[in-house]
Amino acid sequence: MEKSIVIGALSALAQDTRLDIYRMLVQAGPDGLAAGRIGEQLGLPSATLAFHLKELKNARLAHCTRHGRSQIYAAEYDTMNGLLAYLTENCCGNASTNCQPTTHAVKDS
Repeated sequence: MEKSIVIGALSALAQDTRLDIYRMLVQAGPDGLAAGRIGEQLGLPSATLAFHLKELKNARLAHCTRHGRSQIYAAEYDTMNGLLAYLTENCCGNASTNCQPTTHAVKDS
Protein backbone atom coordinates (compact mmCIF):
# COMPACT_ATOMS: atom_id res chain seq x y z
CA MET A 1 0.00 0.00 0.00
CA GLU A 2 1.31 3.42 -0.92
CA LYS A 3 2.28 5.67 1.96
CA SER A 4 0.05 8.47 0.63
CA ILE A 5 -3.02 6.18 0.87
CA VAL A 6 -2.04 5.17 4.41
CA ILE A 7 -1.65 8.81 5.45
CA GLY A 8 -5.01 9.71 3.90
CA ALA A 9 -6.78 6.85 5.66
CA LEU A 10 -5.22 7.61 9.03
CA SER A 11 -6.03 11.31 8.64
CA ALA A 12 -9.65 10.52 7.83
CA LEU A 13 -9.97 8.25 10.85
CA ALA A 14 -8.31 10.76 13.18
CA GLN A 15 -11.62 12.59 13.68
CA ASP A 16 -14.29 11.51 16.18
CA THR A 17 -17.32 11.57 13.91
CA ARG A 18 -15.60 9.87 10.97
CA LEU A 19 -14.22 7.18 13.24
CA ASP A 20 -17.73 6.56 14.61
CA ILE A 21 -19.16 6.37 11.08
CA TYR A 22 -16.41 4.05 9.90
CA ARG A 23 -16.87 1.70 12.84
CA MET A 24 -20.60 1.57 12.09
CA LEU A 25 -19.86 0.68 8.47
CA VAL A 26 -17.42 -2.06 9.45
CA GLN A 27 -19.97 -3.51 11.88
CA ALA A 28 -22.70 -3.37 9.22
CA GLY A 29 -20.75 -5.64 6.91
CA PRO A 30 -20.61 -5.59 3.13
CA ASP A 31 -24.28 -4.65 2.73
CA GLY A 32 -23.54 -1.27 4.35
CA LEU A 33 -25.98 1.26 5.74
CA ALA A 34 -28.20 3.93 4.27
CA ALA A 35 -26.85 7.43 4.82
CA GLY A 36 -30.08 8.44 6.56
CA ARG A 37 -29.75 5.63 9.06
CA ILE A 38 -26.16 6.61 9.86
CA GLY A 39 -27.26 10.21 10.41
CA GLU A 40 -30.15 9.14 12.64
CA GLN A 41 -28.03 6.85 14.79
CA LEU A 42 -25.33 9.47 15.29
CA GLY A 43 -27.65 12.49 15.44
CA LEU A 44 -25.91 14.24 12.56
CA PRO A 45 -27.43 16.86 10.26
CA SER A 46 -27.38 15.75 6.62
CA ALA A 47 -24.80 18.36 5.53
CA THR A 48 -22.40 17.32 8.29
CA LEU A 49 -22.91 13.65 7.51
CA ALA A 50 -22.35 14.23 3.78
CA PHE A 51 -19.05 15.99 4.52
CA HIS A 52 -17.76 13.13 6.67
CA LEU A 53 -18.90 10.43 4.26
CA LYS A 54 -17.16 12.28 1.42
CA GLU A 55 -13.93 12.32 3.45
CA LEU A 56 -14.17 8.56 4.07
CA LYS A 57 -14.79 7.97 0.35
CA ASN A 58 -11.83 10.19 -0.61
CA ALA A 59 -9.64 8.22 1.79
CA ARG A 60 -10.78 4.99 0.08
CA LEU A 61 -12.27 3.73 3.33
CA ALA A 62 -15.87 3.63 2.09
CA HIS A 63 -17.85 3.43 -1.11
CA CYS A 64 -21.37 4.39 -2.01
CA THR A 65 -24.05 2.77 -4.14
CA ARG A 66 -27.53 3.99 -4.91
CA HIS A 67 -30.43 1.74 -3.96
CA GLY A 68 -33.63 3.40 -5.10
CA ARG A 69 -33.65 6.79 -3.43
CA SER A 70 -31.13 5.77 -0.77
CA GLN A 71 -27.39 6.16 -0.77
CA ILE A 72 -25.86 3.04 0.76
CA TYR A 73 -22.38 3.35 2.24
CA ALA A 74 -20.16 0.39 2.99
CA ALA A 75 -16.64 -0.03 4.30
CA GLU A 76 -13.83 -0.76 1.87
CA TYR A 77 -12.39 -3.85 3.53
CA ASP A 78 -9.47 -4.08 1.11
CA THR A 79 -8.27 -0.65 2.21
CA MET A 80 -8.82 -1.49 5.88
CA ASN A 81 -6.89 -4.75 5.57
CA GLY A 82 -4.15 -3.07 3.55
CA LEU A 83 -3.82 -0.38 6.22
CA LEU A 84 -3.54 -2.99 8.97
CA ALA A 85 -0.98 -4.94 6.94
CA TYR A 86 1.05 -1.78 6.33
CA LEU A 87 1.04 -0.87 10.02
CA THR A 88 2.10 -4.35 11.14
CA GLU A 89 4.36 -5.25 8.22
CA ASN A 90 7.56 -5.24 10.25
CA CYS A 91 6.03 -5.91 13.63
CA CYS A 92 8.43 -7.35 16.20
CA GLY A 93 11.24 -7.52 13.65
CA ASN A 94 9.14 -9.83 11.47
CA ALA A 95 8.78 -12.41 14.24
CA SER A 96 5.14 -13.04 13.40
CA THR A 97 4.57 -15.31 16.39
CA ASN A 98 5.06 -12.30 18.67
CA CYS A 99 2.57 -10.10 16.82
CA GLN A 100 -0.63 -12.07 16.67
CA PRO A 101 -3.78 -9.96 16.67
CA THR A 102 -5.78 -9.91 19.86
CA THR A 103 -9.53 -9.97 20.15
CA HIS A 104 -9.83 -7.78 23.22
CA ALA A 105 -10.69 -4.11 22.96
CA VAL A 106 -8.25 -1.47 24.12
CA LYS A 107 -9.71 0.35 27.10
CA ASP A 108 -9.97 4.14 27.03
CA SER A 109 -7.66 5.81 29.50
